[in-house]
Amino acid sequence: MRILVIEDDAMIADGIRAGLALGGASVDCVATCEDARAALAAGSFSAIVLDIMLPDGSGIDLLRSIRGGGDATPVLLLTALDEVGDRIAGLDSGADDYLGKPFDLDELGARLRAIVRRRDGRAATCLEHGSIKLFPAERSAMLGEAAIPLSRREFAVLHALMERPGVVRSRGELEERLYGWNDEIDSNAVEVHIHNLRNKLGRTAIETVRGIGYRMKPQ
Repeated sequence: MRILVIEDDAMIADGIRAGLALGGASVDCVATCEDARAALAAGSFSAIVLDIMLPDGSGIDLLRSIRGGGDATPVLLLTALDEVGDRIAGLDSGADDYLGKPFDLDELGARLRAIVRRRDGRAATCLEHGSIKLFPAERSAMLGEAAIPLSRREFAVLHALMERPGVVRSRGELEERLYGWNDEIDSNAVEVHIHNLRNKLGRTAIETVRGIGYRMKPQ
C-alpha cells in the first residue's frame, strides 16, 4: 500500500511512517492542507491518514473538499479520544474510519488494511490467485502449502498485482506503490522485482502485457 499521512506533529508522522513501513507500506507525509492537496493532485494513494487539526485549516474541511472532488480514496481520521463531535463530523463528511490519539501502530495498520478491503469489495483478509495466497496482515505468502520468502518490495509488487488480478499495472503504478518521494528509484527496479517473483512463484505466474505493464496470469 502507498499511504499519505497528513499530520503536522513531526514526531507522530515519523512514528507512523516507520511503523507502516515495517508492514511493507510506502508512506509519504505532509503537514498542511495545502501540501496535502498538492500531493493528491500529483499521485494516487491506497489510503489517507488525516489529522483533524492542521496549521492552515481543518482536516474535516479538507476531507469534504476531497470527497467533493470525487476522490474516493479511503480516509482514516486521527482525533482526540474525547472529541466525539469531531469523529461524528468526520464520518458524516466521508471518512471511512477514525482512531483516537494516542493510538497503537499495529491497530492503525489493521484499520488501514480493513478500509482498503472495503473499498475493493473484499471480505477475506487473504488474497488468492490460483495456488498463490497472500496475507497482508502477516506480510507473508504461500505457493500451495509452501511459504514463499519475499522482500518488502517484492511483497508490495505482488500485493498490487493480486489486489486486482485482471488489471494490468503499469511500471509507473508499481513504482508509486514501492517508493516514497524521498526514495531513490533504480531505473530497472520493477523489472528486477518481477524477475525475482517469477523465480519464486513460477515463470508464468506474472504476465507481461507488452507496452502496458504486468498482471497476474489469467486463470
